[in-house]
Amino acid sequence: MSSERPLKIAYLCDISPEHAQPYSGGNARIFGALSDHADLTILPQSWGLAEPTRRAIYALSDAAQLRLRWRAHLALARIIAAPLNRQLAEGGFDVVFGAYAFQSMSRIAPPPGTLSVFTSDATPTVYKRSEIGQSFGSSWVSRQLLDPLTLRAERRIFNATDLLLWPSDWLKSRADALYDLPSGKAHVLPWGANVADPGPGAAPPAPGPGAPLHLLVVARDWFAKGGPVAFDTMQALRARGLDARLTVIGCTPPDFHLNEQVTLLGPLDKSDPDQARRFDAAMRAAHFLVQPSFESYGFAFCEASAFGLPSLCLDVGGVPVRDGINGRALPKESTPSDFADVVMGYAADPAAYDALRQTARREYETRLNWRAWAGAAIAVMREKLAEKRAQ
Repeated sequence: MSSERPLKIAYLCDISPEHAQPYSGGNARIFGALSDHADLTILPQSWGLAEPTRRAIYALSDAAQLRLRWRAHLALARIIAAPLNRQLAEGGFDVVFGAYAFQSMSRIAPPPGTLSVFTSDATPTVYKRSEIGQSFGSSWVSRQLLDPLTLRAERRIFNATDLLLWPSDWLKSRADALYDLPSGKAHVLPWGANVADPGPGAAPPAPGPGAPLHLLVVARDWFAKGGPVAFDTMQALRARGLDARLTVIGCTPPDFHLNEQVTLLGPLDKSDPDQARRFDAAMRAAHFLVQPSFESYGFAFCEASAFGLPSLCLDVGGVPVRDGINGRALPKESTPSDFADVVMGYAADPAAYDALRQTARREYETRLNWRAWAGAAIAVMREKLAEKRAQ
């Protein structure tokens, strides 16, 4: 056992990690994973003298908050950071660790010998310029006036931060180039599944003629997560003679994507034991997670791997699916027929399907779990902290 004392970390985000739901549970999981290895203090979310502005923004609609909160924070960063910098100067911290909200790191000035670290699955400009963000479009005002200001703030903040921990090669490669980051500043450490380790468990009967084939979608937004493609994939498989069925967790599809073969489980709170059991049962019964979504990461893919459930997705963004290891990542122009082709191939080759389930579970055990992430994060933070203090 190491004799090193735990790192003393000041944790910074615009939403407290004590709240489990925001950021799809990632903020709480990051905090919890680090807490197993370090002494953490949550820095206040207050904006100091600008706190009335923050409260006024939180009184607006969710959509308005999303647009205004981080931009207002950047504009008021000197005021907001002042009390936080005083706390950092007095707290004797080894690390100030920012998660998700890059604006929270603006004008943060750690005292000498304190390491600054940031992690997120995307940045505003990387996301907006990617095929993911471009699928949503933007206004002229945003493109011409606001986006250049955002990019300038990102470059300043990320170059001033000592260590950047990105969960995907996709984000690292784009951020390195976009922000002109020096070599060694950014590291890729995949995030984990937002479920307790379910153990290997038993696989469902192999898919094939005469046996039900269960597809699964986990989505709060049916369209954003590729639900229509999953539904049409089920229909294509049924037309080819397989008894394909679809289970949906998290949302209700429109009527034209519902039929007798679609089962709705609704939103499931995994912190509730009964709902967690229903979630686990759906994961264990499924043959494939079919989620052809455009997103920067996707915890559902990590969770599928925890259950040894192969994922079928698009090869876009930072989706944590390695083709042929924990699922299949198809070209972004793939159709429901293409997804059905993949399923039919595994239905005809049970040994290949079983092997895919085994490597999916191994991917979780070795890479897509928070224990692995935290161990690697603490190690690289110690290394960078030693380098900083030796200068």
